[in-house]
Amino acid sequence: MKPIIAIRVLFLGLCIVAGYAISQREEFLQVAHNGIIGMVMGFGFGGLLIAVDEMLKGFSLRAFTAITFGLALGLLVAWLIESSGLFQDAEPRQLWLIRLGLFLAFGYIGMVLAMRSNKEDFSLIIPYVRFSPRNKPDNLLLLDTSAIIDGRIADLIETNLLDGLIIVPRFVLKELQQIADSMDTVKRARGRRGLEMLNRIQRSTQIEVRIHEGDFPEETEVDTKLARLARNLNARLITNDFNLAKIATLQKVPCINLHEVTRSLKPVMLPGEILQIKIVREGKEKGQGIGYLPDGTMIVINNAQTRVGQQVEVEVQSLLQTGAGVIIFAEIRASAAA
Repeated sequence: MKPIIAIRVLFLGLCIVAGYAISQREEFLQVAHNGIIGMVMGFGFGGLLIAVDEMLKGFSLRAFTAITFGLALGLLVAWLIESSGLFQDAEPRQLWLIRLGLFLAFGYIGMVLAMRSNKEDFSLIIPYVRFSPRNKPDNLLLLDTSAIIDGRIADLIETNLLDGLIIVPRFVLKELQQIADSMDTVKRARGRRGLEMLNRIQRSTQIEVRIHEGDFPEETEVDTKLARLARNLNARLITNDFNLAKIATLQKVPCINLHEVTRSLKPVMLPGEILQIKIVREGKEKGQGIGYLPDGTMIVINNAQTRVGQQVEVEVQSLLQTGAGVIIFAEIRASAAA
C-alpha cells in the first residue's frame, strides 16, 4: 500500500470516530440513530477533504503561499476602501452588499495577481526581503523516460557536470515500468535498462533524487504532463526526445536536450591534426577508405582503399558540414604510407 493511501485511510477512520464521538454528546442523544448519523457525517467530511486533496495535485506550496498573500492584500485594500467613508451615506442593506462586493472582488484580484507574479515582484512589495529557500537547491532537473533510458545523464551526474535536485514524476516511472513489462523484446530491454539507470542515479552520492507524485489526469499525453509539471515547478526538463524539446521551447519551459549537449562536446578537428584511425571499409570514390572517430564522426581517407582493416596515421585536410554532422577528409601521412 502506498504511504499516501495509508494516511488517507487513517484520516478517514479518525473522522468517522470523531463523528461518532460528537454524536454521543448530550444534545444529540435524543436523535434517533445518532451514532450512525455521526459516523456518516464524519465519513462525508473526511471524504470531502480527500477529494479536495486530489483536486490540488500538482499545486505547490509556493502557489498556496502566493494565493494566501494575494488574498490578504486584496482584503486589506477592500477594508481600506470600505473604511474611507465613501459609502457612509448608504443604507445598511446597501452597505452590506457593497462590502460583500468589495471583499469578493479585491480578494479575487489579489489572488490572481499573486499567482501571476514571480519572486522578484514580492521583493518590490517587501523591500530587502528575498523569498529563497534555505538548504534546498533551486536547480530542479525534471527527467523524462528517454533521458533515463539513454543513461548519459548518470555519467553527467557522476562527473559533477550536473547539480541540483533530480525530479522523476510518478507517471514517468509508471511508463518506464510498462516499457520494461512489454511483450516486445527491444522495448523490454530498453525499459529494464532505464530502471537500472534510475537505480544507478539514486545510488549516486553527488545528487538527490525524488519521486514526484504530481499528475494531470485530464492530460493523456506524457509529454504534455511533463511540460506542465516543469512549468509549475520552475524546473529544467532533461530529455532526448526532439518533439518534447520543441514543445517545451514553444511553452517557454527551460529544456536540456542531451543530443544537443553531446553535439556541443564533440572535439573540434582542424586541418593539420594527426589521428590514429582504423580503416573499416572502402569509400564511394575510387581509392578512398572510411574510418570513424569514437563519437561516430566519419573520416574519408584518400588512397586508403588497400588498407581496410588496418590502423593508420592520417592528417586532417578539410572538414565538410552536412545536415547530419561533420565529415572529415584526411590523407595517410607519408611516413605511414611508406
